[in-house]
Amino acid sequence: MSTLRAHAIVIAAPSLDLPDAAVRRSLDELAHLLAGLGLPVVAEVVQRRGPRASPSYLGDGKLREVAARTGGPGEVPRGPHTPPPARADLVVVADDELTPGQHRQLEGALGVEVLDRTAVILRVFEARASTRVARLEVELARVQHELPRVRDDHALGDREGGGGRASRGHSNVELAKQRLRARAAALRRELATAAEVEAARRDARPGQFRVALVGYTNAGKSAIMRQLTGHDVLVADRLFATLGTTVRPVAPPATPPVLVVDTVGFLHRLPHALIASFRSTLGEARDASLLLHVIDAADPASTVQAEVTETVLGDIGARAPVLRVLNKADRLSPEARAGLTAAHPDAVLHSALVPGDGAALRARIDAFFARFLVEASVTIPYARQDALAAARDRLTVVHAEYGEAIEAVVRGTPEAVAALRARLR
Repeated sequence: MSTLRAHAIVIAAPSLDLPDAAVRRSLDELAHLLAGLGLPVVAEVVQRRGPRASPSYLGDGKLREVAARTGGPGEVPRGPHTPPPARADLVVVADDELTPGQHRQLEGALGVEVLDRTAVILRVFEARASTRVARLEVELARVQHELPRVRDDHALGDREGGGGRASRGHSNVELAKQRLRARAAALRRELATAAEVEAARRDARPGQFRVALVGYTNAGKSAIMRQLTGHDVLVADRLFATLGTTVRPVAPPATPPVLVVDTVGFLHRLPHALIASFRSTLGEARDASLLLHVIDAADPASTVQAEVTETVLGDIGARAPVLRVLNKADRLSPEARAGLTAAHPDAVLHSALVPGDGAALRARIDAFFARFLVEASVTIPYARQDALAAARDRLTVVHAEYGEAIEAVVRGTPEAVAALRARLR
């Protein structure tokens, strides 16, 4: 991977029927992603195109216009493609996922490295991944993205010996594909093992509730995580500040325990390879007892962002109940707050900067889980008080009378009550 420096030109070829607001939102989002890589956008080139995609993504006139800024020839070269040198200091980014052929022709015409939207997101993820699982997931997504593009890299040469029929050997392209497929298989095995370990860890702690924070990237999930748990998690105003999964208990502690899980944020047109690779991380959302769908209520595109999140949740099979949290309410006018409250009466209007809002959100979470608790009477011999002590983190003693034995009323999940009774037999 070459080192990115200097500035970027963003090019886009939206369809004729795509609203201007959607085009603007997508370009702004891409500029925000590039800023995270230290690449300020110095120019934008937008060309509305019909349903038929151009082999070179842009038309001839727009190619020459961009090439005037990059020093490229301005036309698609004939013959084998040679990737641009790593020293190129201007990167042109297309706000789409390019086909391998479009990528090759753009680089040839513009004379600089070209990154499409997927490649930009992958580089942001690679820069932000801090946990072992997140790094494995990002690498798998990158390998899957590179695999179909190997056939266009003529710099690999023609053939080298080994492995072919009649001593002909495999081409370098085929050998590169084989290496990528082998690496992808190895990564999937490692991720499957990590998922099994995490599933076993969850199964070893029965009687716990899990709340998963989900939502569009930069909606404020990590700030709510800090507010609910008191733990010093990263809070930053940037896309994909959180990639790995962070799990913390609520504070003050609840009985039975309630764990809050902060997950990777979603994004419009998030590459399918990333969604597939992040299934182990997104599995936290799939297996949660409650989903807190955090929405940046101050963002004009909040409705579209909420729809993106709901689509991804459906794709991964997340079926838990959802509580919408309309976040960043401190940025709204009183009229806007009143309108949101009327339009979404079951949602929580919230600001992570207001302590009282955190307490109100915690009360909603506690009330939700209270519906799953039962009260039961148990008789505990004094010689078996250890059984009750061992269950204190999962059961609350509502009332206790001390006679020939301890007659107690406990509250907890049916599973926790059954486990206590089983220990007392």
